[in-house]
Amino acid sequence: MNTESSLSVVLAGGGTAGHISPLLAIANALREARPGVRLLAVGTPAGMEARLVPAAGVDLATISRVPFPRRPSMDLLRLPGRLAGAVKQAGVILDDAHADVLVGVGGYVCTPMYLAARCRRIPIVIHEANTRPGLANRVGALLGGRVAVAFAATRLGGSRHVGMPMRKEISGLDRAAARSAAREALGLDPDRPALIVTGGSSGAQSINRTIAASVGLLAEAGIQTLHITGRGKAVHDADGKPLTAPGYQQREYVDGMETVYAAADLLLARSGAATVCEVAAVGLPAVFVPLPIGNGEQALNAAGLVDAGAALLVEDRLFSPDWVRANIIPLLQDPGRLARMADAAEHLGIRDADRRMADLVLGAAASDGARPAPAGTPDKHGRKR
Repeated sequence: MNTESSLSVVLAGGGTAGHISPLLAIANALREARPGVRLLAVGTPAGMEARLVPAAGVDLATISRVPFPRRPSMDLLRLPGRLAGAVKQAGVILDDAHADVLVGVGGYVCTPMYLAARCRRIPIVIHEANTRPGLANRVGALLGGRVAVAFAATRLGGSRHVGMPMRKEISGLDRAAARSAAREALGLDPDRPALIVTGGSSGAQSINRTIAASVGLLAEAGIQTLHITGRGKAVHDADGKPLTAPGYQQREYVDGMETVYAAADLLLARSGAATVCEVAAVGLPAVFVPLPIGNGEQALNAAGLVDAGAALLVEDRLFSPDWVRANIIPLLQDPGRLARMADAAEHLGIRDADRRMADLVLGAAASDGARPAPAGTPDKHGRKR
């Protein structure tokens, strides 16, 4: 292993903010725990990481994107060659970085990185963000990686529950102390119940439609609504003009979800892994409308908070103005129930997942070479066993 001052950690993952955000949180925690650590992130040229990772001050290397076809096709026949090429690229990156440990958070880039690291006997540490593990991280677990998960219900290769690494601005948020300034920053009344709606940076059209049809109901109930529609997804009235109602405002995007979390009495959102873990960490009541496509992982992500009474869940097809009238309005008019939900959420939240992951990574680096590799495979320095 390298000396302490020159410890080299390669972090792989990307494609979505759900992979990139925990990767960057782990990187920052490693810098705090081990000043002088050398960090390199690995992604694909077309992923969001190409913009977000360098902007966060972490060097980025890229390899070819190798998606795994879901059904028989010509792409399936090309897969072995494409994967072999990506593994070769991954190996060059690991060798050039003199990597002591590889951290993977999921996404297309991780499978070739895991395979290349295994061939070099470089310890692998995995963080799985979703309740239902992705293919790449299942491969990494089979290759002997040390596995950490965001949700206790996740079943993956002897995993330990560490929570979701997140930005310090969120993990360190005191909602009560930040509430007044957050409401002022967002243009919200300091005294009226506040519903904040978000479908993420890309928006959620079905949620937007229902909220647009419910603004009158919410206003009549004395509830103010901040509707974050997503970029390019502003909602309009029948005349094509921006939608207006007493106490209603819409924005396409808000920079800094910690401000949203501090200002809201109730958050309405999809149940992506990061959102679920963040509202638990800060103790914010929520209504989740899981994405209706995919493998059902969003409903599974929300299940722990729903079962604990910290959140409500409604299927996308059932989310309607009638549901808003019957469920959201009475909830926002019941401060006692909101307080109980907030307390239940906070009891499930984990605020130090980034530090837990840093400890796991440093422990893996310290035990470099402890895991056996097949006879004849080289170690990370190219020596045959």
